[in-house]
Amino acid sequence: MKYCTQCLQPDTRPNTLFTDEGICPACHYFAQLKHVDWDERFEILQDIADKYRGKGKQPFDCIIGVSGGKDSTRQALFVRDKLGMNPLLACLTYPPEQVTERGVDNISELINLGFDCVISAPAPGTWKSLITHGFDRFTNWARSTELALFSSVPQLAIHYGIEIIFWGENPGLQLGDLKTLGRTGYDGNNLRNMNTLSGGALEWIEELHGDHGDLIPYRYPTLEEFDKNNISIVYLGWFLGDWSLVSNAAYSCLEGLHTRTDGVENTGDLYGVTSLDEDWVTLNQMIKYYKFGFGRVTDYANEEIRLGRMTREEAITLVSKYDSSCGDHYIASFCHYIGISTQEFWAKVKSAVNTELFDISDDGRITPRFQVGVGL
Repeated sequence: MKYCTQCLQPDTRPNTLFTDEGICPACHYFAQLKHVDWDERFEILQDIADKYRGKGKQPFDCIIGVSGGKDSTRQALFVRDKLGMNPLLACLTYPPEQVTERGVDNISELINLGFDCVISAPAPGTWKSLITHGFDRFTNWARSTELALFSSVPQLAIHYGIEIIFWGENPGLQLGDLKTLGRTGYDGNNLRNMNTLSGGALEWIEELHGDHGDLIPYRYPTLEEFDKNNISIVYLGWFLGDWSLVSNAAYSCLEGLHTRTDGVENTGDLYGVTSLDEDWVTLNQMIKYYKFGFGRVTDYANEEIRLGRMTREEAITLVSKYDSSCGDHYIASFCHYIGISTQEFWAKVKSAVNTELFDISDDGRITPRFQVGVGL
C-alpha cells in the first residue's frame, strides 16, 4: 500500500490512480481549483438552470435526492434561493429499526424550510432480507440499500416528468473514482458506472429473489430510459468553490441541522455531521478500513489537509487512533436486526480482513501491518 505524497489517500481506494509524482486524483483536482474562475462557473450553472426553470411538466423543474443531512440541505437551499428553481426533494427512508430520530427531525426541518418532499419507503421485509444477505455474501450490509438510494431519484424524476437531477459532489474528481468521469466536470450521467451501480450490481439480488416487483426500488433506470425521458444529472459541487464536509455542515447547521453527540471514538466522525439519518454506516466504515486500510477519519482528514486546516502529521495521529472506530452498541443493534450474535458478526468481518494489510492474532486482535502515511 502506498500513500499520496500530499494527503493520506492510499492507492487501495477502488478505481483510483496516482500521478507519476505520487499524487492522488483528489489532490490533483484540488490543486486545479486555485485557477478556477468561479464567476464563470456560476454563469454556466445559470445557463443550465435557465433551460429548465419553470419548464417541468409538474410544478417542479428539478429534483434533488435528500436525507436531510448537511449536503442535501445545502443543495436544496442553493437551488431554490440562488438559482430560483422549484425543486422536488426525494427522500428514500430507512425502516423504523434503522432510521434515527435525528434523521427524522432533519427531514422535518428541511420540509419546514418550505420544500415539497416525496418520501419513498421500500418494503421493509425485502429491505431486511437484502441487508442480511448483503452482509453474509459481501460483508457489506449496504450493498442493496445503496442501490435503492441511488435509484430512487432518477426513478422519481421519470415518474414526475422532471428532466434535471442535481447531485452533490463529483466522485470522479472529488474522491478519485475515475469510472464516473463524464464529458464535463459537472456531467453526472456516468454516475451509473460507479462501483455501487455497475458490474452486475443487481444480479445477486435477482439470484435470491427472482425478478419480482419488490425489487423495483433497487433498479437504476437504464441508459435508454434516461434518453427517452431526457434525464440529465448535474453535479452542484463542481460549481461551488467552498463545497466541503465542514462548509456544507456550517451552512446547514444555521438552518437547524441536528448533528451527532456521540464521540469520534464510537463513530469515526470527527465533527459529528455525516450519515445523520442512520448509525449502521459506522459499521461499514470500520469494515472498509479492514478491507482497504482506510476509514471515515481518513476521508475527513484528507479534505482538511487539502484545505490547509490540518497538517499531514496531525492527520496521521487522528487516522491512526480513530480510523477503525465503531461503538459496540451500533454493532449490537445491527446484529439484533438481522438476527445474528456479535460473535458471528466478528467472525464474518475477520473473514473479510485484507491479510496483506492486517494481521489477526490467535486471540482475535486485528492489527495493521502498515504505518499510516508510510504504507507497507
